Amino acid sequence: MLTDFEKERYSWQMDVPGVGEAGQERLKQARVLISRAGGVGGLVAFQLAAAGVGTLRIAHAGNLKPADLNRQLLMTHDHLGRLRADCIHQTLSDLNPLIEIEVIPENLSAENAPRLVGDVDLVIDCAPLFPERFAMNDEAMRQGKPMIECPMYDSDAYLTFFQPGRTGCLRCLHPETPPEWKRRFPVFGAVSGTVACMAAYEAIKHITGIGTNLRNTLLHCDLATMRFRRLPIERRANCPYCPPADERRSDA
Repeated sequence: MLTDFEKERYSWQMDVPGVGEAGQERLKQARVLISRAGGVGGLVAFQLAAAGVGTLRIAHAGNLKPADLNRQLLMTHDHLGRLRADCIHQTLSDLNPLIEIEVIPENLSAENAPRLVGDVDLVIDCAPLFPERFAMNDEAMRQGKPMIECPMYDSDAYLTFFQPGRTGCLRCLHPETPPEWKRRFPVFGAVSGTVACMAAYEAIKHITGIGTNLRNTLLHCDLATMRFRRLPIERRANCPYCPPADERRSDA
């Protein structure tokens, strides 16, 4: 149940048609895993914390570097050289002390994915490297957990929603690591922040039941020209990572 303070805190978003107290209670009960809290994942976490998602589990290793500060908005200048995880926890706790924040100082891998994915309701992939992205995808598909994918590069941002049994998966879209994908990439925080906010709203829609998610659709946003395209995604035949299709469910 929502407290009186929570009803006041979230009152404006509870006015969104279809949300109300029931939708806010679903947000409060939700458990979400975010892989990396950099330029994309940090703002995803920030928006979900502000919205009152009850438990955020964030996996992000390493210490803060000066080059992180143009886009990693959970980080602060005085935290340079220290664990990112500590700054992530402090910033989100200051924003919303009513929720539970678990920051794991590890990047997601095939070894820790079963543990990190195990008791959450939704996973959001914000990692820059395909080994991490594939590890999250494979475990989410194995455990039947929906996954939001939201990569970006330069001025291009992409967003889609994978749901086991109803859609394909990341391996259907990218069977192998694209050879042109590099660890270092050009980025303004405004671009990573844009796709992050859209990914956060995809999560909110899924949890509350409002709106329509991007199932079987890849949204491509070219922010240099402000052109947006919706591209169909098909499940790859005999994909070994996708669970069997659930014929009883539709995309309506």
